[in-house]
Amino acid sequence: MLTLRPATADHGPTVARIYVDSWNDGFQTLMPTAVLDDGRIARWSETLAGGNWWVAEVDGVIAGFVGIGPSRDPIDPDLGELDTIAVDPPYWRHGVGTALMQKALEELAAQYDEAILWTLANYPQGQTFYTKTGWTQSPETRDNGHQVSYRRTFNER
Repeated sequence: MLTLRPATADHGPTVARIYVDSWNDGFQTLMPTAVLDDGRIARWSETLAGGNWWVAEVDGVIAGFVGIGPSRDPIDPDLGELDTIAVDPPYWRHGVGTALMQKALEELAAQYDEAILWTLANYPQGQTFYTKTGWTQSPETRDNGHQVSYRRTFNER
């Protein structure tokens, strides 16, 4: 059974591990290998304590997480951002990512008229997922074109 609930600082170690595992398995040779260390765990614990983060549990086991907030690039408090969405690799293609995205979209729509996300330009798995969940690629790029953005407009707040 899949359930979603607000993330807390106590989820930091598990979220950090899922982040590292999904990063390394998903990006493989596209990005440098991420390392799970005390610093990363501390940063995730602090981030999760700030709110606007949720975990997905499958039969009581945390299987993924998602977070939103105001846009950081461009810096715009009126533009929302899908900060991070990650699913533990054993739970890929089991509906966890879709459920997390639905939660993020509901929360973004409640707080913003429009939202942005950033992903690697050469990452078709992510780009396909974002398109299937209603995001549209926009012309903005960063990091010398290595990252592309997607936008989503919400009809009502």
